[in-house]
Amino acid sequence: MLQVTLFSILSLFILGGSIAMITNKQTIFSAFGFLVAMIGVAGVFALLDNRFLAIAQIMVSVGAIVVLSTLTILTINMKASSLPHEPQKYLWIGLSTLLVSPFTYLLYKSLTWASLEFSNVTVIDSRLVGHTLFSSWVLPFEIISILLLTGMLGAIVIARKEKGKRV
Repeated sequence: MLQVTLFSILSLFILGGSIAMITNKQTIFSAFGFLVAMIGVAGVFALLDNRFLAIAQIMVSVGAIVVLSTLTILTINMKASSLPHEPQKYLWIGLSTLLVSPFTYLLYKSLTWASLEFSNVTVIDSRLVGHTLFSSWVLPFEIISILLLTGMLGAIVIARKEKGKRV
């Protein structure tokens, strides 16, 4: 009963953060909505007794992506007048939800089938995942981090460039 209550609370965090991320006009509040949603996802991982994914979720999503996004948002300082006018925003959100729902159901069914199919596989602990990540996958891990940093710097340069001037 406690697990169902905790899951319900965490799912409200995820839903509330996601709705806040989509509906807020100010980007800093959208970043805070993303923060709340990612904390909820980390809580679900912790509820599933997977400490490694919960800590990785907090370190990567909350610690890196939200802080970097907030820094970029504050650096760009975009005004609300330069944002596009979207009168049909909620209609598009509803239509895309209807479009994605069958795929979500198929993904859910395939994952439940896969969990039943592979239920006899030995348990993989966080030590094995960490060893594999930092021995076999170090180079792709670092390349992705450099790519994300370069993309964020490029976004700052593009947003800060004034019309008629070269950087």
